[in-house]
Amino acid sequence: MNGMIRIARLGLLAGLLALPGCSTPPPAEHGSAGGAPHGGCDRACLTRLMTQYLLALQAGTAAHLRIGAPVHFTEDQSERVFGKEGIWSSHVALTDYRFDIIDVRAGVAAALVKVQVDGAPALMALRLLTHGGRIAGVESIVVHSRDDGMIFKIDAIQKLSPAMTYTPAAPQRDSRADLIAAASHYPHGLQTGSFEKVDAPFAAEAYRFENGQLMAGPGCTFFKGCEHIKSQKIPTLAKLVYRIAAVDEEQGVVLIRMDFGPGSVFDAPNRPKGQSLSVFEAFKVYGGQIHAVEAFMKVKPAAQPLGWDD
Repeated sequence: MNGMIRIARLGLLAGLLALPGCSTPPPAEHGSAGGAPHGGCDRACLTRLMTQYLLALQAGTAAHLRIGAPVHFTEDQSERVFGKEGIWSSHVALTDYRFDIIDVRAGVAAALVKVQVDGAPALMALRLLTHGGRIAGVESIVVHSRDDGMIFKIDAIQKLSPAMTYTPAAPQRDSRADLIAAASHYPHGLQTGSFEKVDAPFAAEAYRFENGQLMAGPGCTFFKGCEHIKSQKIPTLAKLVYRIAAVDEEQGVVLIRMDFGPGSVFDAPNRPKGQSLSVFEAFKVYGGQIHAVEAFMKVKPAAQPLGWDD
């Protein structure tokens, strides 16, 4: 069995080495979505870097990745040794579930992915910070169980949703500033305790999934009133903090990194008090409205900061 694993990893490594590197692309066309490439790495280049990173995880070695040493690597808000600690110390197998958020202007490739870690399914949210076509930083969380995530309906995560993968036509696309402004209504609503008070621009069909569980929108039965995302009852998370992690201008997706703060974790037997939720939340925005929200999240100590100021 060990020999089979080693052969499989060698095959993956060979495939990784065969992938083309990130060369400097031609100048972006005037007015193209996403703006000028950051550090000479366009959308295709950033997507390849994410593919190479995930394949390297599966192969169990970071030796052949294009990196700018030293790589700043965090997992679950903790500093780790890149290529050796955290998920790098486990056996990782990729699945077909991968949702990319590519921020060409900022040189960031982010993704929500479903993986197998030491034979068990897990959710991983990550973003790669790049410079000159090389990985300079990796921020990530890995959710292994319901205890980890508070909610963990991983069997429901099988394929990407049509709502999130829809490519807005040019007339539907919003500016970068407008994308951020629309998505930011969400954390503002949580801070206030009402999406109606902040007039969050949810489309009629808007929904929210968290760790695979439908928590709001048409068809939601998680709690009374959750079928209406804008008017549903939500907690007041006055100490929530957030930052914009990535903006995919071409696809109309904003990734927000959030620490929900005190009051965000459900009480449960054997669950320690004083905890919060660490969240990577993706918002599908076009035509001035939020059409879908999907998040991976993990329980953390409330006093532990998210870190990263880019």
